Amino acid sequence: MNIVLLSGGSGKRLWPLSNDIRSKQFIKIFKTTEDQYESMLQRTLKQIRRINDDLSIVVATSKTQETILKKYIDDSISISVEPYRRNTFPSIALAAAYLHDIKKVDSNEPVVVCPVDPYVEDSFFIQFNELIKLISNDTPLALMGIQPTYPSEKYGYIIPFSTESVSKVKTFKEKPDEQTAKQYIEAGALWNGGVFAFKLSYVLDKAQQTLGFSSYNDLLHNYESLTNISFDYAVVEHESNIKVLRYNGEWKDVGTWNTLTEVMDNHYIGKVQADETCHNLHVINESDLPIICMGLNDAIVAASPEGILVSDKNKSSYIKPFVENIHQHIRFAEKSWGSFKVIDVGDDNLTIKVTLNPNHKMNYHRHKYRREVWTVVEGTGLTIIDGVKKSLNHGDIVELPVGCKHTVIAETKMVIIEVQLGKDIDVNDKVIFDFPNY
Repeated sequence: MNIVLLSGGSGKRLWPLSNDIRSKQFIKIFKTTEDQYESMLQRTLKQIRRINDDLSIVVATSKTQETILKKYIDDSISISVEPYRRNTFPSIALAAAYLHDIKKVDSNEPVVVCPVDPYVEDSFFIQFNELIKLISNDTPLALMGIQPTYPSEKYGYIIPFSTESVSKVKTFKEKPDEQTAKQYIEAGALWNGGVFAFKLSYVLDKAQQTLGFSSYNDLLHNYESLTNISFDYAVVEHESNIKVLRYNGEWKDVGTWNTLTEVMDNHYIGKVQADETCHNLHVINESDLPIICMGLNDAIVAASPEGILVSDKNKSSYIKPFVENIHQHIRFAEKSWGSFKVIDVGDDNLTIKVTLNPNHKMNYHRHKYRREVWTVVEGTGLTIIDGVKKSLNHGDIVELPVGCKHTVIAETKMVIIEVQLGKDIDVNDKVIFDFPNY
């Protein structure tokens, strides 16, 4: 069996802890030890590995999230990278072509597609074995339907012919109002959780028919021009022979602060104090400043370099339009090599705290419009500037003129204060080169 995990999303509903680079699946909220937390991505991968350590796993993600993803996975997990965001069907088609052309997976092998961030029990992933058994020549597509726990207006509904554990699908319904959702549930309807199975050849054929391409190289090179369409619209709603497997275990789509706090192990993460009059309060503080809360009920407080949210839990679901009105540099991002945090933004300058993990390095690159000044405040390593190596130690200052090729390589953990100077400071002002040979 091959599993494709869809890892995307813009992260607007869990602002300020998430952004275009760091979506909800990367936020560390699940406690593992006294001082350690893991993310939804780490939790999901751990659950899958507990079920079957030999499964082939591919994570389909956007280019903006590639580097942070590499921080959380090992070499046994592959990545299919969208060069542009083009909805779920192009993403799944690209991942399928990656499996076939790059990983050399036989076209008759089964594939299960699943979002990377459902909050579920291990039994959810055990059901994948039952799901692929439903695939046949007569039933090329099988879905996992979630037994609803309330009449939700947020999900699409699968309408089966029967309420048995396995049924043929009669039809699909878009997100209804609450009263209509009640009627669906009374008739045995299921939530569409975005989990489906097929043989690899099935999606490759659909990609050729709908997108005009089915090979990995063709899809990749033409990705920007591909139709922006979901898997549901492109495939599911046009397939007449579908079976659905009913899942009755715990399942939560933790896509809002209200639902996310329901699965948090701790009420307070980070530097937080709250008095005894606070009830049902959750606080996540990723800043270095302390937060004190008094008299807050049914509320969420979240702080990061991106900003601060203080909200009633029920109202927190409506944050998206407010976040869309915020236009600023991304203030914090995790990378495969470490992380960066924006400290200050001026009209012609940007100050960043860069942390590099031991034995990691930046790309060898140059900038066309800005110069930089580095101050090493922690650790040791070396820099390469226009092919010339030089040791770096605590307290060293490095000036980088406009246009010079440069990198830094950490021997120990390094912390560098980077000041970018120029009128046109832009994240896209970077040209990457191969490292020089020595």
